[in-house]
Order: sequence, then C-alpha cells, then structure tokens
Amino acid sequence: MENLRILLIDDEIELTEPLSRLLSKEGYQVDTANDGKSGSYLASTGEYDLLILDWMLPEITGLEICQQLRHQGKTTPVLFLTAKDTVDDRVLGLDAGADDYLVKPFELRELLARVRALLRRATSLHSEATPEDALKIGNLQVGELELDSNNQIAYRQGRAIELSEKETQLLAYFMSYPGQLLTHQQIYQYLWKDGEPPSSNVLAALIRLLRRKIEFTGETPLINTIYGKGYRFGSVVNPTS
Repeated sequence: MENLRILLIDDEIELTEPLSRLLSKEGYQVDTANDGKSGSYLASTGEYDLLILDWMLPEITGLEICQQLRHQGKTTPVLFLTAKDTVDDRVLGLDAGADDYLVKPFELRELLARVRALLRRATSLHSEATPEDALKIGNLQVGELELDSNNQIAYRQGRAIELSEKETQLLAYFMSYPGQLLTHQQIYQYLWKDGEPPSSNVLAALIRLLRRKIEFTGETPLINTIYGKGYRFGSVVNPTS
C-alpha cells in the first residue's frame, strides 16, 4: 500500500486537508491541489493510482480534467466528489470517464471503502491479469451487435462504438445472458463485486449511457427494462407476429 499514490483535487481546503491526513494515515501517498489548473497539470504529468476529484473547480472543472485524462489515454481510476446527484449528472460523469461517485456530504468510512475498492481493481488489472484472463470473455455476438471486450469496442450496423471499461463489463454481462432477466442485485454484484456498490443512480446512468451508444434512432432496442426487477438484453419478439 505504501507505493499507492492518490491525487486529491478539491477547492475546499477545509476538506482536502483532513482528507489528505486521513488517507496518509491509511498508508497512501497523497498529493493535493485546490484548483482545476494545478490539478489538471498534476493529473496529466504525475503517475497516480487514483484521482479523487471534485466536480466543481475554479478555472478547469473536474469534469474537464477527467475528459482530458481519458483523451490522453490514461486509465487512472477517478472517484468524483460532488453535490450533483441526478441521473443526468451521473451520465455526464460516466461519459467523461469517471469510475465512481460519492455525494457530499459523505461518511469518511464510505470514502475509504470506495478508495480501497477502486485501488484493488486497478492493482489487480496491472499485477494479476494474465493473457488467459483477458481472453475469458473475448468476442461476443448477439444478433447484429458484436463486442470486442479486449479492445473495449462494440460494432453495430457497420459502426464502431468505443466503450469505457465499466460499459464493456456491463455489456459483456448482458450479452452473456441474452433473453434472461438480470436483476438489479445481480448486476450490482457483478460490476462492483470488489467493494461497496455506488448508489442506485449510478447503474441507471450507466444503462442510459450504454443505450445511447448502442441504440441509435430506428434501431431495435436491446436493453429492455423490467420495471421493479432489472433488465433483459436482446430484441423483444412480439409473440403475436
């Protein structure tokens, strides 16, 4: 743990100082920034295992910092600290490349749990993954949709669809069980099996974002909501036809 580095970017000094002390006490190396410009510089030039990022920052927003990192090809996990808690806000964050959310105000023990979960996933991908692990899912196809999970790209109607890591995991899970009802609990357990799951809004936002990417206007919907239960993947056949 002593080698794990965290960058904390938040303009509230009364928040960053105690959080930095807490994380340091847990054994992490912590750098801090209190504005978007310096935070963006550190995030782009430093080597970090996790970014804890406030959404609303002066000069450059946390959302813009996250987008810049993903455009640079950096896969560093990003945990947003934000007062924004609507599904639309979470869609924006996930689309920018965020991995998890924590809504202010929050419990410190929940913050630590999410930090541990994100760091476990990141370190396991780098230190434990083998070529055999990477090929466990491989390519999947359901109808006209094909998923290349290793490269995080889906194909439909001749177009390539770039996906985030979490979107790839969700789509692979759906495509592994076409036509079956997958409950909210099953999806949560699959996507966040290494730690505390986020709030229910995160899954709803992730579903909405994935639909936006794989279901263009005029195309057959693939992710079907079973209200109060979960989702079923695959085109719905009208039994009367």
